[in-house]
Amino acid sequence: MASELPAAVLFACGHNAVRSPMAGGLMRHFFGHKVFVASCGVHTGELDPFAVAVMDELGIDISGHSPTSFEDLEDTLFDLIVSLTPEAHHAALELTRTQAVAVEYWPTLDPTLIAGNREQRLQAYREVRDGLMRHIQDRFGMPAAPVV
Repeated sequence: MASELPAAVLFACGHNAVRSPMAGGLMRHFFGHKVFVASCGVHTGELDPFAVAVMDELGIDISGHSPTSFEDLEDTLFDLIVSLTPEAHHAALELTRTQAVAVEYWPTLDPTLIAGNREQRLQAYREVRDGLMRHIQDRFGMPAAPVV
């Protein structure tokens, strides 16, 4: 069931290289002018080229994303933090211990753990992307047209 849009949302995962950049890209694509969107990780890694490729299939460019960690956040004034991994959920709860911020946990498979050929691996990333899109649609509804 869709609920009111937050003014600012943070997506968090393990390395801010796959899941949270994809979630952030989707959220910006659909609600970019209505919601401030950021993403971070417990650690930082390199932006995953498979994540970039599957987002590009939807016309969403995340290639300019620079992975950041919770410690790198310049602002922590979010209305909602969505954690996508257990480690990120723990970090989000720690961050918000003294703040009135909603924290939600959306368990999300790590597609980097899937072995196989290129197409099998891309399919795992697509499934994560599509699952994140369903979560966003269920949680926030879908605007009449994407914000590009």
